[in-house]
Amino acid sequence: MEISWDELNRQIAGCQNCALCRQIHHKVPGQGNPQARLMLIGEGPGRDEDEQGLAFVGRAGQLLTRMLAAIGLSREEVYICNVVKCRPPDNRTPLPEEAAACLPFLRMQFALVRPKVILLLGATAGRYTLGEDFRVTRDRGHFVQKGGVWFMPTYHPAALLRDEAKKRDAWEDLKAVREKLKETE
Repeated sequence: MEISWDELNRQIAGCQNCALCRQIHHKVPGQGNPQARLMLIGEGPGRDEDEQGLAFVGRAGQLLTRMLAAIGLSREEVYICNVVKCRPPDNRTPLPEEAAACLPFLRMQFALVRPKVILLLGATAGRYTLGEDFRVTRDRGHFVQKGGVWFMPTYHPAALLRDEAKKRDAWEDLKAVREKLKETE
């Protein structure tokens, strides 16, 4: 049985499967085009996202919006979400049990969107989609195909704000995503 967007959003809103939900303002399920060809997966909401209930709206999100525009895409054309839907305290990396509690939601989002390409933003997104041995510095920039979908891991925009030297690699990854999207038309 396929779930609807309304039902998925109700499940996320009512989720109490881990302790993250106890200290947040808003859950951040994700947003964008529900039939997007490109899906972006990040780690989890930050302070701005928690306050607004929207994914990638803070400084890293503003950079992500510019990155997408550089390859000719708007936020409205893609679907953006995170591994966890609630902000971890102090923006720490989600604990394995927290990620495990949200992974069914991420799988449902994937099943509803049915993207051709997924851009994995950072180590956490890579680890929970490509496997525990994933390392962003080693594995970024290389497509992995799983179940007919192309996964491209790259640096998280927050990492680019901390270390501008990584921007060149991220730009190469984005150009590769643009080309892969053209190939899958």
